[in-house]
Amino acid sequence: MAGAVRRGGPGPRPRPRVLLQLLLLGAALVSVAAAQVTSETKEVPENKPADIPCSAYRSGWSNPRIEWKFQKGLSLVLFYYGGELTEPYKNRVQFSPTTIHFSTVTREDTGKYICEVVGDGSQIAKSEVNLIVQVPPSKPVAHVPTSATIGSKAVLRCTETDGSPPPTFRWYKDSMLMPADPKTSPTFRNSSYTLDPATGELIFEPLSGFDTGDYYCEAMNNVGSAQKSDVFRMEASEVNVGGIVAAVVVLLMVLALAAFGVWFAYRRGFFSSDTTSKKVIYSQPSHRSEGEFKQTSSFLV
Repeated sequence: MAGAVRRGGPGPRPRPRVLLQLLLLGAALVSVAAAQVTSETKEVPENKPADIPCSAYRSGWSNPRIEWKFQKGLSLVLFYYGGELTEPYKNRVQFSPTTIHFSTVTREDTGKYICEVVGDGSQIAKSEVNLIVQVPPSKPVAHVPTSATIGSKAVLRCTETDGSPPPTFRWYKDSMLMPADPKTSPTFRNSSYTLDPATGELIFEPLSGFDTGDYYCEAMNNVGSAQKSDVFRMEASEVNVGGIVAAVVVLLMVLALAAFGVWFAYRRGFFSSDTTSKKVIYSQPSHRSEGEFKQTSSFLV
């Protein structure tokens, strides 16, 4: 109807459950915002004492609850919980509200130490210390192919597993340090390679005759002295076309001889399928007297 006024009632009221979820979400956001997080990195030589501070501790908080956690990779372990140290740290670590003290540290102690402090008033503070136990590198292993074809791709690798922090790598050819960019050196400008100091990979692509030589790698991480690998020789050679042709000819000759042998065997009948059959001979019974044994038939094979 024209001119009619449509009156709308009050909108739908929020459900109590939705309001509760919003309140809980808001409280969680406030708690996260209130949490104070600090982070630092600490390096300590292996087999030396170490102090890891808990910067999250607040002396003004009444009756704070302190927890320590140790994270290494995807593993997370409770370090200090319920007012006591967990195994195997009881005999190695001394606890105080502001720090934990290691009598000695080993390479297995490298990782992240997380201190969480919760006060009575729902205050939350958190601090993290990334501990790096310094370990000098051991002797690296160089993986060098003995030979490679000119024009192909050749990959040389250098590996080392003990150094902490992880070492960087350098390569030497004929006792000369190879630069990261060969074009910057008159000695190596005829080579085409890439060198990754972090992974220790040296990739020639393409390989040239100039790349023949004696190679070794070196690992270093500013802890102790640099370590060198053994020396290995790599030969860059041309494709042996004559050898490939000779191999193909020999293969064709072998196949031809095999085919002739099969044909000759068939001609001689060595593959004949004839088999001897068994012959059955039937003989008529002979007339005998009644007292004699009567044999009605016999089969001879």
